[in-house]
Amino acid sequence: AVDAPIAEILKGYADSFHAENPNITVEPVFAGGYGDVKTTIQTTVEGGGEPPALAVMLATDLYDLVNADLIAPLDPYMDDPAWLDQFEPAFLANSRYDGHVWSVPFQRSIVALYYNADLLAEAGLEPPTSWQSLAETAQALTVRDGDQVTRWGIEWPSGWPYWLFQPLAIGSGQNIVDPDDPTVVYFDHPDVIEAVQYYIDLSAVYGATPPGVQAVWGQAPGDFASGAAAMIVHSSGSLAGILSQADFEVGVSAIPGQEEGTFATVTGGGNLYIMKGVSDAQKQAAWQFIQFLTQPENVASFSQATGYIASEDAAFNLMGDYLAETPQAAQLRDALKYAGAELSVQNLGEVRNIFHKYLQAAYNGEMTP
Repeated sequence: AVDAPIAEILKGYADSFHAENPNITVEPVFAGGYGDVKTTIQTTVEGGGEPPALAVMLATDLYDLVNADLIAPLDPYMDDPAWLDQFEPAFLANSRYDGHVWSVPFQRSIVALYYNADLLAEAGLEPPTSWQSLAETAQALTVRDGDQVTRWGIEWPSGWPYWLFQPLAIGSGQNIVDPDDPTVVYFDHPDVIEAVQYYIDLSAVYGATPPGVQAVWGQAPGDFASGAAAMIVHSSGSLAGILSQADFEVGVSAIPGQEEGTFATVTGGGNLYIMKGVSDAQKQAAWQFIQFLTQPENVASFSQATGYIASEDAAFNLMGDYLAETPQAAQLRDALKYAGAELSVQNLGEVRNIFHKYLQAAYNGEMTP
């Protein structure tokens, strides 16, 4: 899901776990992105097959997974409920439902603004701190050769638009979802509509970003590192890959809000789930692997290797040398204070598709916001 060698890293953890627990074998299976993993498991179960004992799936898939009877509650495996207190509260928002704990934070992220600090300095610009300054900075950093754009001021992927859009809605004053009621959304709220218009205006008014839907999730980090884009909106989980490619000073922040000095972001990423349709022995082994993966030293090393945000204070406290060399990681973790709830509702897939359909139609000029 991000620009990092996740498969290789997870295989290393599986090998280390097996060395400590020779009676348990972990066989990692990589099925693509989060949606691919969920679909593969559902198809397997519906076809009468056995699911994996453990899976990394979107934290926001909680309600759909519970309703489909695919996952097992984790409460029986926790000797002390206070064990959960080690995790960042923002990352636990999608772990509890109906009196149970269903998942544990693992590869968690936020939406982040990445900017080429060298280009800003050369242009005499400060990092943006509002919608207005973000638009004006993006406009100033856009370069054209006749009708050809040689550098966009900002790329804002929208091929799968809800997640990277949410900070705009929050920054406008209204998140698209009610964090306390999984049956309520605010897609047509005036503040949300204003956020849609702002995204459109970045192109239509400021000429600072490609027009319409930007299906550039995979290429945006490379565009940024190569200088084809001065700023991008992307996952904090792409930090390691971006830093390894960029030959300039990379700046990061949450997304500037509508009002001066305000910021917004939203959590994202995957949690660890134990599947229901496996033996008790497999569930117990899966729980042991969860405990292994969430040991502070492993959380810290995973964060450093990928750019995902360390989900525990104890892990973060082990990262002193890394944070001194990579201050962006500390800045992104600090941005959690601006995080709103990610879209997570009953019938998430259907609701999200409806929102995507109309949001992208507005982006493409097929309808007004």
